[in-house]
Amino acid sequence: MLYKVRSLGLQGISGYEVTAECDLASGLPNFDIVGLPDTAVKEARERVRSAIKNNGYPFPVGRITVNLAPANLRKSGTIYDLPICVGILAASGQLTWSDPHCAFVGELSLSGTLRPVVGMDKEEIVKIARKIGTFE
Repeated sequence: MLYKVRSLGLQGISGYEVTAECDLASGLPNFDIVGLPDTAVKEARERVRSAIKNNGYPFPVGRITVNLAPANLRKSGTIYDLPICVGILAASGQLTWSDPHCAFVGELSLSGTLRPVVGMDKEEIVKIARKIGTFE
């Protein structure tokens, strides 16, 4: 099952929309993040897995592929933890959510609590959210 979650990215001083496309398929267990992720984004696999398990949800068994689009722009930081987590839970049917006007940004702790976003100014997040039509 494929599920798309909107998020925000920052390149230099300008922001842009990022879509976390989460696909769950049968097969040997694997969890890949593609779309030019840096090391911090790749490490989201472990933070998301722990956050899901530590909140009482079963982590989906099978092939999980997360594409951070647009794939031609480098993604950096821990801001994609939350959209990846929401996408996996929604794609596995454990979370019902369908508001296309929301964008998720946030770092997860291993317990699943949200941490402040490092490297993105709150005003910049609001500016990007308004630009892509997700801020109300």
